[in-house]
Amino acid sequence: MKNTLLVALGALLVATPALAQEKVVNVYNWSDYIAEDTIPNFEAETGIKVNYDVFDSNELVEAKLLAGNSGYDVVVPSGFFLERQAAAGLFQPLDKSKLTNLGNMDPDVMAATAEHDPDNTYSVDYMWGTTGIGYNVGMLTEALGEDAALDSWDLLFDPETAAKLADCGISVLDAPSEIFAAALNYLGLDPNSESPEDLAKAEELVMSVRPYIRYFNSSQYIDDLANGEICLAVGYSGDVFIAQASAAEADAGVEIAYVIPEEGAVKWFDLFAIPADAPHPENAHAFIDYMLRADVAAANTNYVYYASGNEAALDMIDDEVKNDPSIYPTPEVSAKLFTLKAHTPDYDEIMTEAWQRVRAGQ
Repeated sequence: MKNTLLVALGALLVATPALAQEKVVNVYNWSDYIAEDTIPNFEAETGIKVNYDVFDSNELVEAKLLAGNSGYDVVVPSGFFLERQAAAGLFQPLDKSKLTNLGNMDPDVMAATAEHDPDNTYSVDYMWGTTGIGYNVGMLTEALGEDAALDSWDLLFDPETAAKLADCGISVLDAPSEIFAAALNYLGLDPNSESPEDLAKAEELVMSVRPYIRYFNSSQYIDDLANGEICLAVGYSGDVFIAQASAAEADAGVEIAYVIPEEGAVKWFDLFAIPADAPHPENAHAFIDYMLRADVAAANTNYVYYASGNEAALDMIDDEVKNDPSIYPTPEVSAKLFTLKAHTPDYDEIMTEAWQRVRAGQ
């Protein structure tokens, strides 16, 4: 018995350091949101194996976090979702002493993200962008005429216009917070309103064009735009630019453009955070710190066409990216952008019900 106990204790002593030093980090990030060589480079430099999963909606991340024991070490929710997730205790505070590259961050971006996460206690920005309209230039010109205005939410929210685009295909993000916010803003209402009456007006507006929407999806539109399968997508800025680059590379005569509508649009921040029950928090900090390196941040922005929250990276970002006002908006355009706040649970419930009716078309 004594010998058996000694053997067991010896095995435990050997195993404990091995478990503590497990060289793994489990990352859950948005789809199409990182350069091809970032993870291999990180693994080669640190010896830490990255298990990398992707999602295409904030709702998916939130469901996994609320369920608990997700197994993820790093997640990347948008600020208006992280705001309520942090309040619910779903994240652990960042150990900023382990983020040696934190000083690379843009102070203005840090101030903006602090609106979601006071003092940036739980998070740091990865990238930011807008939710606007991507479209096939040739298809829209053919459907609407040479002189049609292509810089307005009328392309989606005006039933007469949307009807003309139904045949060539309209896609809309499966993101109720953002689509209803865009509808509220288009109606001249507060995009952060939680008034049931305002929500009903937004729902009515989206329902008025529902017959002309081909599908709701937050990632499929990238390939479909690039391939000419659809002509208009309400989507994330960088995703549309990825579609644009893919179309140009294919050289099949498909020209894709992105516009921040003149009425304004959502500006969002996607933030690195570490779940409260992350199994490898040390490796999570190592991964985030690597992603905050100026050269790494610049390479990611150059690849995915989203604006970086990393000020030190700016000199290494390609001119065609950092000088593109659709990626880094001008002050005039920025003045029309709005950020979203976290919704209360009661409002979230009625908004989800409204979105289910919209998706079902009834």
